[in-house]
Amino acid sequence: MVEVTNESHDNPADHQYTVAIDDLTEKLMACTCPHHVHRNAYCKHMAAVENATDDGTLDAFPSEDNEDDADSEDCDCDGLNGFPCWPCVRTGRTELPN
Repeated sequence: MVEVTNESHDNPADHQYTVAIDDLTEKLMACTCPHHVHRNAYCKHMAAVENATDDGTLDAFPSEDNEDDADSEDCDCDGLNGFPCWPCVRTGRTELPN
């Protein structure tokens, strides 16, 4: 289990979540944030844990210059009532709301 605090909010204490990692495979399993809980979707907190370094710092959304991803057919925003899908967030087409 890894505790993640989203420091970008006015009150970070209200945005603390737990990301579960499988002890054997070291694969990310779940997050306690609303995005993962209600959509069972990969979230920004899981991305943060994936990108954390040994000293505890991280770059939650490292820049990636990959034009192929920008035109990906993986977009599923239409079914999310205005909330962006992970491929659109990951490639920078859309930002997550606060």
